[in-house]
Amino acid sequence: MFDLQWTDEAIKAYKNIEKQSNKISSKKQKKKSSKQEGLFKQINKTLKHLKTNPRHPGLKTHPYSSLEHPWDDKQKVFEAYVQNKTPAAYRIFWCYGPNKKQITIIAITAHP
Repeated sequence: MFDLQWTDEAIKAYKNIEKQSNKISSKKQKKKSSKQEGLFKQINKTLKHLKTNPRHPGLKTHPYSSLEHPWDDKQKVFEAYVQNKTPAAYRIFWCYGPNKKQITIIAITAHP
């Protein structure tokens, strides 16, 4: 099991999506989830998989070279799928560390 750490950018994105999801959730009366609610659920599911097994097949985790590692240029940054086959599908960018058994969430964003 890994402990999740967050960059300021990542926590800001997460809280923003959570806020939008809660805002829609409190106003609606239908049973089907909105896109924002669905996205928030998918992000939480992805984070759960990252905590327990960063190599979970559903994450399709792979190295991503367009982002810099927050504290060690020699280490890799990874991309994990939140969504797939969706326009502007969301991804979580992360890295191991700074300590053992820790993962740092760098960003949560639509695929660039």
